Amino acid sequence: MFNELDFKKIDLTKDAPVEETQRQYYYIAKARGMIAQECTKEGRTFTYCLKTFGCQMNEKQSEVVAGIMDEMGYKRQDTEDADVVIYNTCTVRENANLKVYGRLGRLHNLKNKNPNMKIVLFGCMMQEAHVVEKIKKDYPFVNLVFGTHNIFKFAELYSEMLLEEKQLIDIWDGTDKIVEELPTERNYTFKSGVNIMFGCNNFCSYCIVPYVRGRERSREPEAILTEIKSLVADGVSEVMLLGQNVNSYGKTLENPISFAQLLTEVEKIEGLKRIRFMTSHPKDLSDELIEVMANSKKICHHLHLPMQSGSSRVLKEMNRRYDKEKYLNLVEKIRTAIPDISLTTDIIVGFPGETEEDFLETLDVVEKSDFDTAFTFIYSKRSGTPAAKMEDQIPEDVVKDRFDRLLSLVQQKGRVVSSRFEGTVQEVLVEEESKEKGIFTGRTQYNLLVHFPACPEMLGKYVNVKLNTCKGFYYLGELQDN
Repeated sequence: MFNELDFKKIDLTKDAPVEETQRQYYYIAKARGMIAQECTKEGRTFTYCLKTFGCQMNEKQSEVVAGIMDEMGYKRQDTEDADVVIYNTCTVRENANLKVYGRLGRLHNLKNKNPNMKIVLFGCMMQEAHVVEKIKKDYPFVNLVFGTHNIFKFAELYSEMLLEEKQLIDIWDGTDKIVEELPTERNYTFKSGVNIMFGCNNFCSYCIVPYVRGRERSREPEAILTEIKSLVADGVSEVMLLGQNVNSYGKTLENPISFAQLLTEVEKIEGLKRIRFMTSHPKDLSDELIEVMANSKKICHHLHLPMQSGSSRVLKEMNRRYDKEKYLNLVEKIRTAIPDISLTTDIIVGFPGETEEDFLETLDVVEKSDFDTAFTFIYSKRSGTPAAKMEDQIPEDVVKDRFDRLLSLVQQKGRVVSSRFEGTVQEVLVEEESKEKGIFTGRTQYNLLVHFPACPEMLGKYVNVKLNTCKGFYYLGELQDN
């Protein structure tokens, strides 16, 4: 539907439509007209810079914002000396907030030189009331602020901002809306993320996400399949299905279906070569899903399965709703069904009350699980979460010592596990050229990064690469004849 739209034919003399997708098209056309007038007056095309902080869900949402900005007549650039600067914010850790505040200080200097510059902030960080108050007080030069629940309203909010002299703030507490078919500017022509659900119902005690992204809501399977078919028709061969907990997909639908059933339907799409997904919560990973993965010819043999801690006591305090034994049994079940699976995980060190014995339990799970890699984090106290109020916060020097020990073990185990492919020939999707000219990077179905000599014509293609040398979490390889 969107691809067939001619914005010049939208009648702006009428009131904006009520139906949400059509309504946003109306406001894109309205903003487009205002911007075209200003560009003509200035004798140039206006530019925008869009920076994304955080997860792949944020990256996907930024693609929609970029698509709308493109349709409104702006040209994207990498540097922040643009006519419009947009930050898609993350608030999983305190450092993410501090990073945005630091950048806003620098933007203030740029705006002093160019008073017509527009600054837009949106995303998870904006859902925190204290953040919004700080922006009102300390950063009044920011033009537009909105959150996670009304991203689909971006064109409408932007049009209103163009007519406003004062700061425009529009934060929603939640929404049950899912708006389809908005413009999207993909980061890659050959692979794409696809949101299958939004929000989270898990309420892990350390996590701010359910409070800023709202309750779980799943997209209709027909809408997901239609989007993927459209992407494949436009050259996409690999999709990443995205959700805070994809394993609970479909529970909120009027006609519930399981994530495994959705994957079975996605598998049937002709022209689609690879299917990935994240993130999987261990408590919801079903035998049905494992069976579908094992029998699939398209689902990549890589599973990101965050454990967070190896201590059953700490996992209970984290409200993860599984214990050490269940996690290890799940790993064994997955490896039995899919022997060549690449497993990755997330681990938090220094959760309140974590003892040395608890930490040793975590090391034990790392020893037994043979992760290809683990993303390790020092516990970050997030105001508004139950864990932030817990007593017995761990001293910084103790946390640092445990983190270093965990990282050492993760790297040691990862080098051994990842090296199992050394000397083999693997199919690699060529994704981009590295900083070293002539050296390209791509990923195997196991999500292993490979660097190898190639040429730009191979971007987006699948090539056979011999994995010569394992460098821990990536390989050096050479092209083989396909």
